[in-house]
Amino acid sequence: MKGVILAGGLGTRLHPLTKITNKHLLPIYDQPMIYYPLRTLVEAGINDILLVTGGNNAGDFLKLLGNGKEFGLKHLNYTYQEGEGGIAEALGLAEYFSEGDSVIVILGDNIIEKSIKIAVENFKQQGDGAKILLKEVEDPQRFGVAELDGEKVVNIVEKPKQPKSNLIVIGVYMYDSEVFNIIKTLKPSERAELEITDVNNHYIQDNKMTFEVLDGWWTDAGTFESLYRANSLAASGN
Repeated sequence: MKGVILAGGLGTRLHPLTKITNKHLLPIYDQPMIYYPLRTLVEAGINDILLVTGGNNAGDFLKLLGNGKEFGLKHLNYTYQEGEGGIAEALGLAEYFSEGDSVIVILGDNIIEKSIKIAVENFKQQGDGAKILLKEVEDPQRFGVAELDGEKVVNIVEKPKQPKSNLIVIGVYMYDSEVFNIIKTLKPSERAELEITDVNNHYIQDNKMTFEVLDGWWTDAGTFESLYRANSLAASGN
C-alpha cells in the first residue's frame, strides 16, 4: 500500500499568509504543517510516499523534506499539480506511482491526534474497494457530510446547507487501484474541479465503501479559524 499526500493549491482563503508560501509550509505550533500528515502515514506503516504539490513554492518542499530521511524514509517522491483542478485531479497524478497498488490519500492540511494504523490494517484485510474516516464536528456544512444507514454509508453530500448529520468525511481516503479509472470518468463540478466526493459516492453506489469513526481530535487548517484551532490542539498535545 502506498501513501499520497496532497499539498497543492494556492491557499487563497489564508491570504496574505499564503501570498509568499504554500499553505502546507505554514507552522502548526512548533512544526511545519506538512510534517503532520507525513508522520501520520509513516506511523501507520506507510513508507512509500508521494507528495503532490503545486503553486509557486513547490521547490521549498524539497528543501524542507529532502528524501524524507528525518522521518525514517529511504526515499520521498514528488510530483507537481498545475493549477487547482481539485483533490481527485491531484490524486490522478499518482497513478504512475501506485503501480496498481492500493493507496492511502491524506490532505496536507489535516492534523490528526492519534494513529490511524488500525484503520489502515483493516483496509488491507478488506482487499478491495474503499474506506473513509468520519468525525463528528460542529460545522459539518464546511465538509462532505456522510449519511448513514446503520453500519453503511449510503451517500456523501458536499458542503450541504442543511446537513443530515454531523459526521463528516475527513481528508483521509483509502482506495484500491480502481480509483484511477473512476477519476477518468469524472466531470468537473460547478467549482471547475474534479471532486473527491464523486469518487467516494462511486464506491458507495458499487457497495464497496466502508468507514471508521476517527478516535481523538482532528482538524483541517484551511481557514484562519481552523488554522488557529490546529495550533491550539497541537500545542495542547505537547
